Amino acid sequence: MEFVLYLLLGACAGVLAGLFGVGGGIIIVPVLVFSFTLQGFDASVLTHLAVGTSLATIVFTSINAVREHHRKGAVQWPIFAWMTLGILIGAGIGAKTASLIQGPHLQKIIGTFALIIAVQMALDFKPKASRSVPGKAGLTAAGGVVGWASAIFGIGGGSLTVPFLTWRSLPMQQAVATSSACGLPIALVSALSFMILGWHDEHLPPHSLGFVYLPAMIGIAATSMFFARFGARLAHKLSPRLLKRLFAALLFCVGLSFLL
Repeated sequence: MEFVLYLLLGACAGVLAGLFGVGGGIIIVPVLVFSFTLQGFDASVLTHLAVGTSLATIVFTSINAVREHHRKGAVQWPIFAWMTLGILIGAGIGAKTASLIQGPHLQKIIGTFALIIAVQMALDFKPKASRSVPGKAGLTAAGGVVGWASAIFGIGGGSLTVPFLTWRSLPMQQAVATSSACGLPIALVSALSFMILGWHDEHLPPHSLGFVYLPAMIGIAATSMFFARFGARLAHKLSPRLLKRLFAALLFCVGLSFLL
């Protein structure tokens, strides 16, 4: 029964990955926390296991989403390249940071983060989008912050990268597409870090590689790769304004679920 849930979760995550430029982790993490609780996993590793597993699935989700956005010519590869330099460092540090935070506290942090981003996107709180995209150093620094936060929250970074790039005057579709590309190195480095950091934890359930639960990763990845292409196609048919509002509503619901 749990594996069917993982398949359905993968389908939802895939659509979100293509549609919003997120890795789907903003939905995967809370659902996995709920699922792992019902399965009786140890509370001391439960949240970290959900975050690590989410990041591992984003590797698969991102691949098809990026391919579809690239086919549309929307990915800004120079921006991706310089942000990735910072992401590689920030993601490793973020995974270590998350491993030092207790599970219940980590859940509250994730919920608060989601609510803040939801309000920002819904009300369009940001400086005027008159600033241009920063230079190489600025993009690398931004990538470091995004990578660090993404590893803590178990996300592909879209909820940070998309607002940042739209603030820097990048059209919404290009911001979503470039964010999807940035999600891949974030997920790779963060997932590997979570595997290593949790490798010898004695409270892990069977079929785990560190803080990555393999049955959930396989189930989610099996459907997310297919549905990511569908979400990416849909993103190019919807208006940028509608995309922002839908994204904000999604994050608000997730934030409340974690805090309540």
